[in-house]
Amino acid sequence: MDNILTYLLQLPSGYIWLIFLTENILITFGVLFIGSFFYKGRYSTKDWYLCAVTNVLNTVVTFAGYRLWEHQYIVIDTHFSWWMLPHFIILFLAMDLLMFVFHIIIHKTFLYKAVHMLHHEAVDPSPIDLFVLHPVEALGFGSLWLLLLLIYPFNIYGIIIYLVVNVIFGLIGHLGMEPLPSAMLQWPGIRYLGTSTFHHNHHQDIRYNFGFYTSIWDRIFRTYKQQPPSY
Repeated sequence: MDNILTYLLQLPSGYIWLIFLTENILITFGVLFIGSFFYKGRYSTKDWYLCAVTNVLNTVVTFAGYRLWEHQYIVIDTHFSWWMLPHFIILFLAMDLLMFVFHIIIHKTFLYKAVHMLHHEAVDPSPIDLFVLHPVEALGFGSLWLLLLLIYPFNIYGIIIYLVVNVIFGLIGHLGMEPLPSAMLQWPGIRYLGTSTFHHNHHQDIRYNFGFYTSIWDRIFRTYKQQPPSY
């Protein structure tokens, strides 16, 4: 891992930007490819345009994080150690809380009509809706991520695990159907996670289910709603 990071430092900025853009594009098409096994509909030109804009803005966030790391504002532990697991759990729960708060704010203020309503045009979300975001929203979520990295020197492998899990939850939340059997949704470990049903219910009733990875904060702040969505 140290060799990879050292190699990046030797590359021109344009090459690094291109690497990060390619990474984000591959993630997007990976999500859409997996999602195609569940969602059989077509995407509009507007969806593709907003998806492309979000990819560029995600690249901006990634590049900003790289620059902050390059100038040592962000410190990353590159050792392969057991710390990657607790660091992943901290990132998972902290980002879930921060995004929950941010999500509540944009729903309860003028930002809903100005920013977030765009995402909620999809009452029955599809995989591409993970990337159908207003630019302010895309940069807002990215800023929360950079804020956490600025606060603490997380382990690189914990970061990678979190980023993979983040994409998985994003895809699950916008599948447009529930891949898990209804009985499994009640299992102790799963019932508190942000399943496809959990987020689909949010798209159908914007007063509830503001969490992303878990329903913990919604349960605490009484914004949790559980019912089968009208897929």
